[in-house]
Amino acid sequence: MRHRLAGTALTLLASAANAGTLPVETTDLTIGFIKLTDMAPLAIAYEKHFFEDEGLYVRLEAQANWKVLLNRVISGEIDGAHMLAGQPLAATIGYGTKAHIVTPFSMDLNGNAITVSNAVWELMKPEIPTGADGKPVHPISAAALRPAIDAANAAGKAFNLGMVFPVSTHNYELRYWLAAGGLNPGVYASGDAKGQIDAEVLLSVTPPPQMPATLEAGTIAGYSVGEPWNQAAVFKGIGRPVVTDEEIFENNPEKVFGLTEAFVEKNPNTTLALTKALIRAVAWLDAGNGANRAEAVEILSHSAYVGADAEVIAGSMTGTFAFGKDDVRPAPDFNIFFRDHASYPYISDAVWTLTQMRRWGQIPEAKPDSWYDETARSVYRPAIYEEAARLLVAEGKAQAEDFPFGSDGYKPATDAFIDGIDYDGRKPNDYLAKFPIGLKGDETVTSAGVQG
Repeated sequence: MRHRLAGTALTLLASAANAGTLPVETTDLTIGFIKLTDMAPLAIAYEKHFFEDEGLYVRLEAQANWKVLLNRVISGEIDGAHMLAGQPLAATIGYGTKAHIVTPFSMDLNGNAITVSNAVWELMKPEIPTGADGKPVHPISAAALRPAIDAANAAGKAFNLGMVFPVSTHNYELRYWLAAGGLNPGVYASGDAKGQIDAEVLLSVTPPPQMPATLEAGTIAGYSVGEPWNQAAVFKGIGRPVVTDEEIFENNPEKVFGLTEAFVEKNPNTTLALTKALIRAVAWLDAGNGANRAEAVEILSHSAYVGADAEVIAGSMTGTFAFGKDDVRPAPDFNIFFRDHASYPYISDAVWTLTQMRRWGQIPEAKPDSWYDETARSVYRPAIYEEAARLLVAEGKAQAEDFPFGSDGYKPATDAFIDGIDYDGRKPNDYLAKFPIGLKGDETVTSAGVQG
């Protein structure tokens, strides 16, 4: 199959005859992404001409890292981007770079895992029960890391794990897993970007494509990342995934499509057109119980997109996940793009991310429940998503029953977490109070530790 690929920067040329039904304010757009498989909605919207159908000239451009990507959206160098779910929220509340970023579209659910080195795995194995088939019973608790942490400490070394960015879901999932296993991942103080105060396990930022090499070099003992970088460790024989984020938090929010509020206000029809194209892309990705995934894998393997071997990408994208070369398991929900309303920007998903920012000190002081709702609604824009979906239904390009029209933005309460703690997005402070590790109530952090 021939693809419309043109190196690392891609330019889509659409003629006026292909214009969609919306009078877009601007037709020339540059959209950024990081080389991960969950950028797939952008690649598919490009390759399947969904942007073109909306009269948009789109250039897809890989970015060096999440910080560069965010800064270039804020500066206007790029118009929008594949973002970590926490990035628009953090920017809007002023954690790190201050800017009002919004999202009308959730790019996927799930998609991450936690991988450890072979040496750490060997120390973990005696702590993990096995099933009748002789394979480890999942989900694996972080408590199994204790022998590896003790061994590192006995050797006078810290136990270090990598994650992709301080406000990434990878950071929050890794911290959640560690804390659920009784291990303290540390907290952030005001102005502190490391989050290692009171930590038993030290977490640090490593760019996703560099994680396998950093693990192999022994700089980190493991990492939390999206695909294909967990499966790459298996294929290279340098590490072992031990838990997926679906096992930590079932159907957790992962990436979003981010734009500045100024862009959305200036270009409302263009924003709708982009959202329409992305909805069509995720619907294509999940159509026919994954019938299109093999083609998606071929597309993503090209250097312009993810640039990893198709064999490495294929497992998680086509319904399996390798915890080891000898332990390949069905994983039909590892990447969800459209079904289960995956692309709808739920307010409760944003609130969950904010609770984790508060839990680990990135939000330094207590906030009322109303603040969580108001902040989430200032960033997540389900009204834009619903308008785009209604236009697609009217055009015969989507089915009304596939969308949660009229939702209040909150999913039902759920206890689908590795620790079984119940989450109700309408009661974030009650939720925080349930955790034995992490900030709650009026607690604050100084360099001396947790106060209050």
